[in-house]
Amino acid sequence: MDFNILLFDGFQTLDAFGPVDVLARVPGAALRYCSLKGGEVASAQGCRIGTVSTREINRSGVLLLPGGMGTRPLSEDKAFFAELRALGEEAGWVLSVCTGAVLLARTGLLDGRRATSNKYSFDWVLGFKGPLWQPKARWCVDGKFYTASGVAAGIDMALGFVSDRLGAGAADSIARRIEYVRNADPEDDPFAVL
Repeated sequence: MDFNILLFDGFQTLDAFGPVDVLARVPGAALRYCSLKGGEVASAQGCRIGTVSTREINRSGVLLLPGGMGTRPLSEDKAFFAELRALGEEAGWVLSVCTGAVLLARTGLLDGRRATSNKYSFDWVLGFKGPLWQPKARWCVDGKFYTASGVAAGIDMALGFVSDRLGAGAADSIARRIEYVRNADPEDDPFAVL
């Protein structure tokens, strides 16, 4: 299974690499780090990673989109949204973490779909109309779209994705291997009270 991790300057490191550590353990997983133009991209925490252009990936694979402070300037980038919409339409599944859901919302791909995002950014998130924003959800699934709330919730979402594709046993096995206490209930959101 091909996993395309779409990165941009200022992405949240754990938003991307938490789910990546899970998805990399799927049998036959092939990971590609990509960005709009390719080249080096820096996370908000200063992690630098080389990427290929989105023109160089298998666009029918799984698309993973992190969030982070870099989503704020991107929320007005028309070229980025045109490419993200095309990627989202062509992808077999689309997974977003944190404010990555805002980027998807800006494309219209989440219109009328249940979605969630980071609770600390929820006031900002609610300004983007179209999705049926869920304030109490660890992650949401609506069709081929998975959206996770804040940062570490992306790990639970990725494990939920694995469970949906390969069964709960596969997700539980990965969680044990990474010594992670899995939250298998997308509606069990202890951070919603914040």
